[in-house]
Amino acid sequence: MGEVMNISLQTFGTCARILYLSPNVMKMAQEKFHIEYFLDQVSRKSLWNHIATPIGLSTWFADSVTIKDDVYTFKWNKEEQKAVVISNKTEDSIRFHWIDDEEKAYFEFRIHTLELTGTTSLEVTDFADPDEKKDSIELWDTQIDELKRTLGI
Repeated sequence: MGEVMNISLQTFGTCARILYLSPNVMKMAQEKFHIEYFLDQVSRKSLWNHIATPIGLSTWFADSVTIKDDVYTFKWNKEEQKAVVISNKTEDSIRFHWIDDEEKAYFEFRIHTLELTGTTSLEVTDFADPDEKKDSIELWDTQIDELKRTLGI
């Protein structure tokens, strides 16, 4: 008899990927990665509003975002994902955990100001399976390009 596969469709904005997981194959441990993006001429307050508020996140990260009791609901087309805020330091960093994701994984936005130049940067921390890390980084690059566009840079 044939093996039954678990199929998962993940969509993010205009990007989508299908994951096929065999029930007999253990899932690989996800790896943490960091990416830093330099955002010239952006105030911390403006950037914070784009990474931590439903209105701001709806301009670049998802089609729509709502919040209730520290649970953010992100919608892309007809897909929906929920994340809980597990750390929030106003105008500094915010960390989300996807409710349906493994225990240790999270994604985080951290704002830095470079002392020498005064340039603002955004550090993104996320987790991905080793064989999907490159795709995840490319997805973040695309999302941050959209963020820059909405910030006018």
